[in-house]
Amino acid sequence: MPESLQSIKTRLKSVKNIGQITKAMELVAATKMRRSQEVALASRPYTLTALDLLATLTRMEGVQLPDLLVPRETGSLKDGQKSTAIVVITSDKGLAGAFNSAVLRAFDAYIRENKIDTADPKYQFIGVGQKAIARLEKTGNLGTRFTRAGDYTSVEQIRPISNLLIDGYLERKWDEAVVFSTHFRSALRQEVLMRRIFPISAEELSATAREIVPEHGRFAELVRDKRVTFFNKTDAMLRDYLIEPSPAEVLDRLARHLVEAEIYQIVLEANASEHAARRLAMKSASDNADEIASGLNLAYNKSRQAAITREIIEITAGAESLK
Repeated sequence: MPESLQSIKTRLKSVKNIGQITKAMELVAATKMRRSQEVALASRPYTLTALDLLATLTRMEGVQLPDLLVPRETGSLKDGQKSTAIVVITSDKGLAGAFNSAVLRAFDAYIRENKIDTADPKYQFIGVGQKAIARLEKTGNLGTRFTRAGDYTSVEQIRPISNLLIDGYLERKWDEAVVFSTHFRSALRQEVLMRRIFPISAEELSATAREIVPEHGRFAELVRDKRVTFFNKTDAMLRDYLIEPSPAEVLDRLARHLVEAEIYQIVLEANASEHAARRLAMKSASDNADEIASGLNLAYNKSRQAAITREIIEITAGAESLK
């Protein structure tokens, strides 16, 4: 049975209203994406310099390194095993396409591949964002949780997260720390990555820097011009530093600051990725609403034309019967 004109009209009105909402959300997400993208991209050169310096510190000889940079031979648990903190960064809100689900799928794949028992106390889970918290609560081993990091994250907002990871490592609550988050490649492409924050090593720092600096595109010249050199740094390229007032005090504060800069960059990339994914999702929703509205409008016109034709036939037949 064909739909009535009133039913089609009601559906058409609902679809148009939804299209207006998704279009408004698309514009808001686009504005937030541009601003968060500018902040993330502007922060990359500083983060690269921080990673470069941090990699240099890990290879310095004849200097007492701070505890953050000293490799551990045994774990902090009683049996010598190493404990691990796993951080999952998602958004607080939905309507962002596959942004959150992609991060959670990568986390689940890591759990399966490493045959991790989520109830084992040697694994501690930290959730950043409501979607991550909702997933990690199912593990039964969710520790600290963070929400409302902000659309335009500042260093002060990230400091509780970085302090938790750094202090937990120094206090030997965990010997390793890995972070699952989304890295911003472009407005149309975001990539889920797993980064190992602790223990700090030149190899891990080099891998992180390679993720930040692509082979092509913006900031790729930092590598081509050899302004970021620690990808292939040799002992002969290491710089000598004169440290005052004391190497121990300066390096301790410096190492903490550099790790904080790395964590801050990770959250900036995740924020830019979130807004880019939401803008794309809302654009797809708006386009679908326009397409459905066009189809309903065509169906409404056809149904209305059929009703008019039917009424004309009835009038003509009635007139003929009166003759």
